[in-house]
Amino acid sequence: MSYNGNGGGYQRESYRSRQGGSGGYSNGHSNGGYSNGNGGYGGGYGGGYGRGGGGAGGDRMSNLGAGLKKQEWDLDTLPKFEKSFYKEHPDVANRSQREVDEFRKKFEMTVQGKNVPRPVETFDEAGFPQYVLSEVKAQGFDKPTAIQSQGWPMALSGRDVVGIAETGSGKTLTYCLPSIVHINAQPLLAPGDGPIVLVLAPTRELAVQIQVEITKFGKSSRIRNTCVYGGVPKGPQIRDLSRGVEVCIATPGRLIDMLEAGRTNLRRVTYLVLDEADRMLDMGFEPQIRKIISQIRPDRQTCMWSATWPKEVRQLASDFLNDYIQVNIGSMDLSANHRITQIVEVVSDFEKRDRMIKHLEKIMENRSNKCLIFTGTKRIADEITRFLRQDGWPALSIHGDKQQQERDWVLNEFKAGKSPIMVATDVASRGIDVRDITHVLNYDYPNNSEDYVHRIGRTGRAGAKGTAITFFTTDNSKQARDLVTILSEAKQQIDPRLAEMVRYSGGGGHGHGGHGRWGGRGRGVVVTPLRPTRPRLDKTVAGKLILMLQRSVTSLYSAIPTVDLLLSFCTFTLFSDIFHS
Repeated sequence: MSYNGNGGGYQRESYRSRQGGSGGYSNGHSNGGYSNGNGGYGGGYGGGYGRGGGGAGGDRMSNLGAGLKKQEWDLDTLPKFEKSFYKEHPDVANRSQREVDEFRKKFEMTVQGKNVPRPVETFDEAGFPQYVLSEVKAQGFDKPTAIQSQGWPMALSGRDVVGIAETGSGKTLTYCLPSIVHINAQPLLAPGDGPIVLVLAPTRELAVQIQVEITKFGKSSRIRNTCVYGGVPKGPQIRDLSRGVEVCIATPGRLIDMLEAGRTNLRRVTYLVLDEADRMLDMGFEPQIRKIISQIRPDRQTCMWSATWPKEVRQLASDFLNDYIQVNIGSMDLSANHRITQIVEVVSDFEKRDRMIKHLEKIMENRSNKCLIFTGTKRIADEITRFLRQDGWPALSIHGDKQQQERDWVLNEFKAGKSPIMVATDVASRGIDVRDITHVLNYDYPNNSEDYVHRIGRTGRAGAKGTAITFFTTDNSKQARDLVTILSEAKQQIDPRLAEMVRYSGGGGHGHGGHGRWGGRGRGVVVTPLRPTRPRLDKTVAGKLILMLQRSVTSLYSAIPTVDLLLSFCTFTLFSDIFHS
C-alpha cells in the first residue's frame, strides 16, 4: 500500500479552532459547528428500507400513490411525438464489423437486442446538433466514455434502452444529452402541462447532481428544469412546476406527493429515465415507481441505467420497456473498479479507531487528498466525527437525520477541501458526485457486497486511481466469500485471515451465478488452505465475561474477605493471560 505524501500534510492542531464552527454555524451536535444540532429532519423511509443511512430524500414509503387515478390510454388519440433522431455518421458506417467488435472488446462492451447501433468514437460521430456539441466541447472533454460511445446512438435512436456500467462511468451524460435533443423536437409547453422529460433517482444528492448536468448542457436551449425531493419545503418546487419545466428530476416519494396534490401531471412525458434503478429497488421504491409509470403514456421512450443487473431490475425492465436494447460495460458479475486498490484488514471492533487514525495520518500527508469514511449507523457516524474532531481532524458527517441545509453545507465543505474527511452512512454511497475523492475507508462493512462495490466506487472516478480501505470483523464472516470473489476478480491481495474465514465457512465458492442475484456465469472462489489456528475468544467479550463472573461470585461471598481476595487474584491472572496470548 502506498500513499502520496508530497509534504505539507495536515497538522491536526490547526483544525482545533474550527471545532467551534465555520461561517456562522453554531451549536452543532456532531459536525462541530452547524446550527441544526439534533434537530430536524424526520424523513426516513418508513417501511421496508433498513440500511445504514436512513432517509435519502425524506420520502414516506407507506401508502404513497393511493390517491392516483388509474390512467386508460388510447394510443390512437394521443398526440404524436418524435423520438428517433440518430443518423449514423459516415465514419461509423464505413467501419468493418471486425473493427466494431475490436472496439467493443477493448472496452469490455457487451450489447444485446435487435439492430443495436454501432458505437461512436468521437463526439462529432454521435450526431448531436451543434448547440449540444458546443456545450460539450466547452467543458473540455476529450472523448466519450465507453458507456457514452455505445449509449448515445442507442438513446438517440428512440429505442428503449438498458445501460449497465459502474458508478462514475459517465451514465448521467449518456441520457442527459439525448434528452435535450428530444425536448427541442417536441411542441412547446402549454399552460398546465407537466414535464417532457422525467428522471427518477433514488436520493436527493443524486437528483441534485443530475440537475447540475442538465442545467449546464441545456442552458443554450433555454431548457427549464426543477428538482423535486423530500426533506425540504415544497413551496419552491411547486412554484417551479406551476410555471412549467421541460425536465423534472425527482425522488419517487416527493413526486407522488406532487401528483396526488395536483401540482403537476405526467401527460406530456415522452422521455423517461430511471437512474440507479438497482438502488431504487433496494430502497423499496418499486411500488412507487410502478405507480408513477402508470401515469405516463405507454409509447414513451424509457431509458434505465444501473450499476448492476439483478433479477429485480431485469423484471422491472421486462415489465416497462418495449423491445429494449442493452449495453453492459464490464463483467456481468458483481465487480469493482479495477483502478481502485482494495485493502481489507481483518480487525476486532476495539482496534478500528486506532487503525483508522494510522491510515488518516498517512492519507492526510497530502493536503489534496480527500477521504470518505463509511459507517453502518448514524449513531456511529456521529460518534466517529466527534472523536476525530476532538483529536483535531477536519471531519464532518452526513446522514439521513441531517437537515438538507446542513447536508448541503457539509458536502460543499468536503468538495472545497475545507473539511477533507467526511463520515457518512450509505445515504452517501451513491449520488454524491465528488470526483476527486482519493480514499474510501469502510469503518463498518456494509450489509451486502453490492453496497461494498458502490461505496468504494466513490473513488477512482473519471479515469483516476483510488484506494479503498476496509475493516472486516468476525461479525462480517458471512460476507467473506463474496468479498474474496470481488477481490480475486480485481486481482487484489487477500488478507490470509479473510481467506481463512472463507475456508472455515465450508463448501466451494458459489460466486454470483445464474441462480444468484447478479445473473451471468458463476465463479467459484479458490482459496489456498491455511494451517488451522487455535480459535480465540474475543478479548473484549472475554473481559466482560470475567468481570460479570467476578461480580456474581463476589456478591455471594462478600462476607468472606479471603475468598474475595483470592477471586480477584485469579481474575487478574486469567485476564492477563488472555490479553498476552
